Amino acid sequence: MEVVSEAKEFPRRRLIYGALFLLLLIFPFKAGPYWTDVATFFGIYVLLGLSLNIIVGEVGLFNMGHAAFYALGAYTTGILNTVWGIPTVWLLPVSGIVAGGFGYLLTRPIIHLRGDYLLIVTIGLNEILRITLINDPWGLTGGPNGVLGIKRMRLGSLVISRPIHFYFLVLIITTLVVMALLRLQRSRIGRAWNYIREDEVAAEAMGIDVRSMKLLAFVLGAGLAGIAGSIYATKMMIISPESFTFWESIVLFTIVVLGGMGSIPGVIVGSAVMMILPKLLRDFMQYRMLFFGAAMVVMMVFRPQGLWPSKRWQLEMGRETEVKGIGTTPLASNRRSQSIWRTPCGK
Repeated sequence: MEVVSEAKEFPRRRLIYGALFLLLLIFPFKAGPYWTDVATFFGIYVLLGLSLNIIVGEVGLFNMGHAAFYALGAYTTGILNTVWGIPTVWLLPVSGIVAGGFGYLLTRPIIHLRGDYLLIVTIGLNEILRITLINDPWGLTGGPNGVLGIKRMRLGSLVISRPIHFYFLVLIITTLVVMALLRLQRSRIGRAWNYIREDEVAAEAMGIDVRSMKLLAFVLGAGLAGIAGSIYATKMMIISPESFTFWESIVLFTIVVLGGMGSIPGVIVGSAVMMILPKLLRDFMQYRMLFFGAAMVVMMVFRPQGLWPSKRWQLEMGRETEVKGIGTTPLASNRRSQSIWRTPCGK
């Protein structure tokens, strides 16, 4: 019965996604330049949230230095464009590759760490990179002033300069990333990540290369953050170390936790709460931190799973409920048996 219901739900879900995408296409023509600009930054933070969700939500690795990869992508675009004159449209994938490469080099020596230890080290890496950008040891980053005069992106004869241009650029990239991550979640790699998140020792005993899978998550997450940084640099035309502080890492981590760890729709909802809601409540800007702290406390107490938790998280909570003897339903039992047969070992 559940298979039939899922089969019926799939076309309905596609219809909802199609209607949402249509609304997003219409939005910039109905909204003004200000809200189109807000929506563009919202899309950039969705990309950043999705990139961190790979590391934190899918694999369960604590990373509080994700703004470092965001900065690497932005500075790669800024330096290569202003110093060597490379067109920014080419630097979009290059920034992702550079950030992913640095992600591999920086995390390879520390990938064996777990929990709080990994968290502290990633915070240190974030601060080391920020201080390096400020000190400008190679004369490329511009020190505290940053990099100025970054050229706009050009696609053929079209110069991407207006808010609506950046809106559709971010919308297209975000849509492609969401589609790719949805497929990745259902792949063997996605299931291996989930096994590592639940029990690293058991995953290794099952034959999963835990170290390689962790590094892959960091490289993909860092690369995607680098692409977001490249878009940010092209839009702002100026970047500085103050745009990539530890506070940015806190915001990104909050987006993932608030929306629901491992949930792609949750990241979108969390980004909306963190980016759009403050704009709507800008008259109460002086109380922003108070509202922010109170909301996080309420969320952690009454809804720790997030605003839009993933189905896997709900299934895991159902299992914990069964183990504790609080209640067992036939549906939860059926889902548990189906999840066992969907694992890579029982493929």
